Amino acid sequence: MKLTILGCYSATPRTFTNPTAQVLESKNHLFLIDCGEGTQVQLRKNKVKFSRIKHIFISHLHGDHFFGLPGLVSTFRLLGRENELHIYGPKGIKEAITLLLKLGDSWTNYLLVFHELESKESELLFEDDKISVRTIPLDHRVYANGFLFQEKPAPRTLDIEMAKKYGIDKSQFNKIKGGADGVSKNGEVVPNKKITSPPPKPKSYAFCSDTMYKESIVPIINKVDTLYHESTFLETEAYLCAKTKHSTAKQAGQIAHKAHVGTLILGHYSTRYKSLELFREEAQQVFPNVELADDGKIFEI
Repeated sequence: MKLTILGCYSATPRTFTNPTAQVLESKNHLFLIDCGEGTQVQLRKNKVKFSRIKHIFISHLHGDHFFGLPGLVSTFRLLGRENELHIYGPKGIKEAITLLLKLGDSWTNYLLVFHELESKESELLFEDDKISVRTIPLDHRVYANGFLFQEKPAPRTLDIEMAKKYGIDKSQFNKIKGGADGVSKNGEVVPNKKITSPPPKPKSYAFCSDTMYKESIVPIINKVDTLYHESTFLETEAYLCAKTKHSTAKQAGQIAHKAHVGTLILGHYSTRYKSLELFREEAQQVFPNVELADDGKIFEI
């Protein structure tokens, strides 16, 4: 998995910071997660191919998380896109996007498929033979979800040299890749594990923005490799969390600790603070492995 942060700051865009958007690359998929203003410019800066984006996940209908989507949909049309585009987001997202297309007389020449969400329970959104995507119900001022991306185990890798050593004919190789045992020239059955090697461990990534501290998400994100969790405030402004329904960096660290995640990435920072390192320091009071998101930063999961 490869995560590219396109934007990770809260509220209004600035000349040197961008609102929330990120790209997750996994198993030949390129998922766009949230789409704040300026996302398509950030995609170009980071050399992301527009044509590879087939699924867009929108956490909630606040402008700093989806106001870039109408422009991106329109640009896809101008570029002559033909492949269908799937958009997953809260109920109302279809009305918001199609109204702008209607008023601008700019209907897409490709299929636009909306998957509107209403459930307050975690639900499966997308699945193929390589990866699945589920919602993570959050607690914000409007209906909001995070998203959990989980790779599926890959098949074991055939060790050709070992297969030859046991005298296994190459006509059996495809079946062995599928999990079958091998049979040597003298009829001896060779267990699959002796002629294959285990695949890399499947990776997982959880995106949680925007939300108050919510312990009920812990079972959903338990033991994910990497968790992105909003950290709008430091503890000095924790009193604002109840009003705005956001989290502090320390609260994000507490969620990461309780969920036994591998790495915590902080983001969605309020621009009132002078240094991002302050967020890391507070989160590390309760969880040691903390990274800081920043525009253009890439994480290998």
